[in-house]
Amino acid sequence: MRIRAVVSFVFAGCLALLCHPVQAAPLPGAERGLRMAAEVVEYECTTDGVTEKQNVEINVELTLPDDATTGRQMSIGWRGTYVTGSELRAPANGLSGVKLYAYAALAGIANLTSATGVSDPLGTVGGGQIIPLPTAVVNMKTTSANAGTASVWPAAVNIGPSPTSPTIECEVRNADELTAYTLTVTQDGQTTATPSPTPSPTPSPSATTSGSPRPTRTVTATVTAAVPDEDDEVAPAARDAVATPIGAAATGGGGEAGPDGRVYVLTGLAISLAAGAGLLLRRRLLPR
Repeated sequence: MRIRAVVSFVFAGCLALLCHPVQAAPLPGAERGLRMAAEVVEYECTTDGVTEKQNVEINVELTLPDDATTGRQMSIGWRGTYVTGSELRAPANGLSGVKLYAYAALAGIANLTSATGVSDPLGTVGGGQIIPLPTAVVNMKTTSANAGTASVWPAAVNIGPSPTSPTIECEVRNADELTAYTLTVTQDGQTTATPSPTPSPTPSPSATTSGSPRPTRTVTATVTAAVPDEDDEVAPAARDAVATPIGAAATGGGGEAGPDGRVYVLTGLAISLAAGAGLLLRRRLLPR
């Protein structure tokens, strides 16, 4: 008995290690960063060329992005399933080559009013038969130029060959009863920053220096000519040279009056040069 109990315990432990808990599979179309919401939307559908209108109820599931940013296209998922007994039916002549066009209404952000999506072709539907809804998520796309918080709710659904030529138009009847889901659009982080202003270069100082002119030093030297004393003996020739101007008119009696006058002229010139040299030497020796 003990051996059987031990074997049972070991077997149960192995099963616990090998078997993992079963996790619920994610819903089709659900992606990371998305929020899902669903509610019943009541439509009034008008078929081209048919007077009678149809009241249709669809369980609409919206998938909202959590990472919407300005300037970048965002996608709001649309998926619908009929409420039993309230399906949309094709006209008597049937449908072929048509698609479903889903719309979402938005409010709260300037210039952001709607999102539009288109499904794959729905195939051929016979007259009076239920028009199948797309099984894949219909991505309703839009782009916001402004950041902010918008309210989102399901809007019209059309069926036809093109968005401008719908065969069946379905308008929401209970718009006031629908829940407005929140969509936040943030400013794009890659927006180019405003460049910092470049400081103006400081002008370099001018090469010419302004200011008062350099003062000129003026030295005045007083030169006093040496006057011989009365006791000093002056040669008669020197006195004669001083008294008689050079080149003056002759005052003597001609060649018989004495020596040649050129001797006196040369002597006076030598004395003048000596006196000038003395004055220059005296000027240099005087204190400044």
